[in-house]
Amino acid sequence: MSRPSSCENKIRVEAQPRRPRSDEALVAVICTEPHAFTELYERYLDPVYRYCHLRLGNHEDAEDATSEIFLKAFANLHTYRGGSFPGWLFRIAHNHVIDTSRRRRTTQRLASTAELTDPQATPEELVMTQADRSALRSALSTLPEEQRTAIELQLAGWSSKQSAGVLGKSIAATKMLRYRAINRLRSLLRPTDCTEREIRDESL
Repeated sequence: MSRPSSCENKIRVEAQPRRPRSDEALVAVICTEPHAFTELYERYLDPVYRYCHLRLGNHEDAEDATSEIFLKAFANLHTYRGGSFPGWLFRIAHNHVIDTSRRRRTTQRLASTAELTDPQATPEELVMTQADRSALRSALSTLPEEQRTAIELQLAGWSSKQSAGVLGKSIAATKMLRYRAINRLRSLLRPTDCTEREIRDESL
């Protein structure tokens, strides 16, 4: 049997899909390869948007906030010192939505059903009524900060690993925070039962 030629070997190597680069590797090369930021943007666009929508309450504000957050992240990459990139990015997002709310002097606004044209815009909109969302937002505001963040990240589609990086805790500790928060929300939202339907930790 003849051995594969060097050309055939080269084709096989080139045909192998390139493994995604880690967050840290992308940050390290952005100074010389600015286009590498696109990979980070695409990786975190959806969870950042979902978090902004959850906190700001409507599609337009969430889109504007998401754009500004990534602009700030790109401009301030020199301040990233390693560790959890999602955690670093989340702090920018969190501070931005807080500043936005203060500037506009508004509380978290509910999006009307007509505004939520994208079925993927927020996790809870798929099955929750407007009254349910109002009750949920009100209940979330009563939680301790870490528990609230853990639940908001879950609702925004962040994985357990990403949430743990944001909170600076182990995955097990993050799950425990969510478990405690869910129990608290369940007691607050029992009349609407929206906790049972939408806020559930599949990993527990």
